[in-house]
Amino acid sequence: MSEPLIDPFGRKITYVRMSVTDRCDFRCVYCMDEVMTFLPKEEVLSLEEIYFVAQAFTEMGVNKIRLTGGEPLVRRGVDDLLVQIGALPGLADFCLTTNGSQLERFAATLYQAGMTRLNISLDTLNPLLFKELTRTGKLEQVLRGIDAACRHPFKRMKLNAVILKGRNDHEVIPLLEFAIARGIDISFIEEMPLGHINEHDRAATFCSSDDVRDIIEQAYQLTPSDYVTGGPSKYWQVAGSATRVGFISPHSHNFCGECNRVRVTVEGRLLLCLGNENSVDLKAELRERPGDIEHLKRVIRQAITRKPEKHHFTTDGAVDIVRFMNTTGG
Repeated sequence: MSEPLIDPFGRKITYVRMSVTDRCDFRCVYCMDEVMTFLPKEEVLSLEEIYFVAQAFTEMGVNKIRLTGGEPLVRRGVDDLLVQIGALPGLADFCLTTNGSQLERFAATLYQAGMTRLNISLDTLNPLLFKELTRTGKLEQVLRGIDAACRHPFKRMKLNAVILKGRNDHEVIPLLEFAIARGIDISFIEEMPLGHINEHDRAATFCSSDDVRDIIEQAYQLTPSDYVTGGPSKYWQVAGSATRVGFISPHSHNFCGECNRVRVTVEGRLLLCLGNENSVDLKAELRERPGDIEHLKRVIRQAITRKPEKHHFTTDGAVDIVRFMNTTGG
């Protein structure tokens, strides 16, 4: 085992989010434009390259990997990749972020591959609003997928809801009650300013975690929880239930001080911070020296020395990060 990854601020990197595709069967209004141009095949990492990067990270002490997209389950052959990564030594937490559209088909495969936790995006329980927010999604398909996943004993399941003021903030309580009824967790997320969008004014629709918590506490008692997942959520326990409520607050409550994670985009770029454009091209290194895992680890280790202290998101509609979330990886 190599020496652990420590950034310039003394933070130990133990968590990697890896995007397996920029493609998605939804076009969520806060994530991408309605008409998207996706990357050509030769510009994305092969499944073998994704596995090789995952192996390198686990050999340097990373014990948590989350697969993201786009929608990871739309990539052909992803089921084989799941099995390979799930078998990596030292991997204690293997997770997936999904829009739920393919869960009815893949739930059993995910569990058998060793997936420990699922994060499922769900922003509304209203079919018409769901169609409006996702542009192409069908709510009933996602709900069937969630119920299929609930039939397997994953270590934990969580819903992720991006709340937009005036669009779906009235859905906070129904979404929470949906989670409580299934004994799963839910995180409410402040919209992240990634990519230029025309569908809405981000400044006008910004809904802070404090706003959401105020809505919840009109109906439910929340108590602070010491539960941690290695991600950015700060959790609260819902009194009288097994459900925890998380808040992901990149604007209102900066979570950089305890950052233990980096991202690898489907293009093979190692993103050192979600809110900065600085990155390292791992794809070029992989293809120049294929199979040389020690070289790849040296490149990664050198990159970590450039990890910034914090991100710089704004709520005024200004966009410094031009890449969309589907390219970054959720």
